[in-house]
Amino acid sequence: MTTGAKEPSWLCAACGIALERGMVEIAYMGSAFPVELQRCPRCGIVYIPEELALTRMAEAEKILEDK
Repeated sequence: MTTGAKEPSWLCAACGIALERGMVEIAYMGSAFPVELQRCPRCGIVYIPEELALTRMAEAEKILEDK
């Protein structure tokens, strides 16, 4: 997922270092999807923007639950 818009700089709350864009695997109900998101290069924690969580991810959850 690439939006083309400039993302704000985020720091990992645990490590205090800047998050970097990278591929992560998001899993739900036995299905896994590769997604490009910001993540901590040290501990691996992932930042999921609110807009993504409330729109596209919520739609994907509904589709998987309806199966």
